[in-house]
Amino acid sequence: MTEQTTFAPCPKRKQCGGCQLMHLPYARQLERKQARLEGLLGRFGPVAPIAGMARPYHYRGKVQAAFGVDGRGRIISGVYQSGSHRIVCVDDCLLEDETADAIIVSIRRMMPKFKMTAYDERRGRGFLRHVLVRRSASTGEVMVVLVATEARFPLQKPFLAALLDAHPEITTVVLNINDAFTPLVLGKREKTLFGPGFIEDELCALRFRISPASFYQVNPAQTELLYRTAIGFAALTGRERVLDAYCGTGTIGLAAAGSAESVAGVELNRDAVRDAIANARRNGIRNAWFTCADAGQFMAQCAREGERCDVVFMDPPRAGASAEFLESLLLLGPQRVVYVSCNPETLARDLGRLTRGGYRAERIQPVDMFPHTEHVETVVLMSRVKE
Repeated sequence: MTEQTTFAPCPKRKQCGGCQLMHLPYARQLERKQARLEGLLGRFGPVAPIAGMARPYHYRGKVQAAFGVDGRGRIISGVYQSGSHRIVCVDDCLLEDETADAIIVSIRRMMPKFKMTAYDERRGRGFLRHVLVRRSASTGEVMVVLVATEARFPLQKPFLAALLDAHPEITTVVLNINDAFTPLVLGKREKTLFGPGFIEDELCALRFRISPASFYQVNPAQTELLYRTAIGFAALTGRERVLDAYCGTGTIGLAAAGSAESVAGVELNRDAVRDAIANARRNGIRNAWFTCADAGQFMAQCAREGERCDVVFMDPPRAGASAEFLESLLLLGPQRVVYVSCNPETLARDLGRLTRGGYRAERIQPVDMFPHTEHVETVVLMSRVKE
């Protein structure tokens, strides 16, 4: 049962567009999401009550702000208005970590003193494009990433000294260089200005390294619930061979490894695979290994070679799983599939394909990872129907 929280709509929600449900009390938001999920997924089985947050504010541990100039040439920072590149000035957000917001405001205010210019997208010039801040709720470590158009930073040392004096909680600062005309926030080059260049977070009793480009869920409390739900659905006894498809940095697979015979993680992003291997080593996990490959092709090869797989975890992007991936999954034929979805529409489509392929939904559990937005995560247990 979710505690009723104070209804506090954001005055900039219409300009920003990021909080589509902020105008509704939180209990009403959960009812709306529940009804949507039951409409989309109810034909596969009962949808459990959505797991909401007791305190659904300031939950985002990753905050990124765009920097620019207004019509008067003043430096501004905030978020892009939904569907545009117009910056909505934001100093504090009801969804974002308060420490991160304060650091971003400090940087903006310090910039004139240290002769730092903001990027002007129309003219294609200026130094600072974005600031990304990650804060670990469990360790308290804070990473600041300055996304700039060039590596040359003339007043770097005095700027860092002033920033760290204002915010001693910062444990590392990274300069990321993005000089391309691109909607992507981060560029491919970076250098560490202070600290180790990463932070660490604790999740499901494990410790994970988070670098500037790492994919890592932004809501720590609900992520713990999401992953524990997924692992609980897998009903591991210590004898199962597990495949973690779309494994990323290995979070779900490593959390499941203590209850499985073995875990194999498959991921196309080479950097993520490197982080997953490092995370396994950091946590002393020896029954998990990771490879850079297409998960669908990997499963098809395992099936051809007669490899046994008991449980598959799959956590695809918003577009859901490809037809090729699902065909390979059906060919491999694991006893259980635990599907973690961030998009109910593509989830419904994929569950239909799995159902036609000989599986049935046993449990459906929504988790509200992103309060005040339309987004919702869902964990579904699919079991192979006995012939």
